[in-house]
Amino acid sequence: MFIIKYKKIFVFISVALVVLSIGSILIFGLNMGIDFKGGSLTEVEYTTVARPDQSVIEASLKTLPTLGQALIQPIGDKGYSIKTRDITDKEHREVLTALGVAATEKSFTSIGPSVGAELVRKSLISFILVSLGIIFWIAFSFRKVSKPVSSWKYGLIAIVTLVHDIMIPVGVFAVLSHFSGVEVDTLFVVAILTVLGLSVSDTIVVFDRIRENIRIGHFKTFEETVGRSLEQVYTRSIATSSTVIIALLALVFWGPASTKVFALMLTAGMFFGTYSSIFFASPLIVIAKNWQDKK
Repeated sequence: MFIIKYKKIFVFISVALVVLSIGSILIFGLNMGIDFKGGSLTEVEYTTVARPDQSVIEASLKTLPTLGQALIQPIGDKGYSIKTRDITDKEHREVLTALGVAATEKSFTSIGPSVGAELVRKSLISFILVSLGIIFWIAFSFRKVSKPVSSWKYGLIAIVTLVHDIMIPVGVFAVLSHFSGVEVDTLFVVAILTVLGLSVSDTIVVFDRIRENIRIGHFKTFEETVGRSLEQVYTRSIATSSTVIIALLALVFWGPASTKVFALMLTAGMFFGTYSSIFFASPLIVIAKNWQDKK
């Protein structure tokens, strides 16, 4: 009952975190990768000689005045990734020549702006469809417990919770993107959709226990029902999420560079998803019921 007793404090904390996240997104923005804005990605590896310093690579590419700005990032112990605007085959050969004969090309990817725009559109459609599916499924599942809170409100609150669970990690990513140069790519979108699924499953566990306790009717008030339901499930939710977070942190610190952002987003999503299902979604249900009673 502690959580329900201080429900307004926990809801305020969540709202404040979301506002701060929106602020960081508006201030810093999201550094879109070539998957979305178009461009070229060249990955090379120095296997026969020691990898040159990054400053040497930057100086070499500056000898190509038509190339424009290039983002150079180390990969592993021997490689570099070079991200540029969309370049032609001739410019691609010039880049490899500038990197030196010791550089072995591992991969080259070129994505046009139109493909990037299509990815943005499909990503937004995926998010909308997933959200609508969640609302309809929860409303249908909770149709037999429409009192004292309407079943569709459970679905709506689940979506509000999902927005909370996505906005905060994205806000954290905006800060990281500004200071470390990490970019939004397709793995980022996959991470967001994965967070949606993981977060809603945790919220449903709590909601389902509330539903069962309403049916049983052992508790006198709705607030007591929600509070006791949380006491019955929060230990399992935290323990389950903690094991996943530990595994994801291992990927963040020791995993390959290509999946670090993906693992970091999932870690943040799991943490705030677990927090929201216990400290945000359930208090919102009680607040919605109290507002309903005042009408």
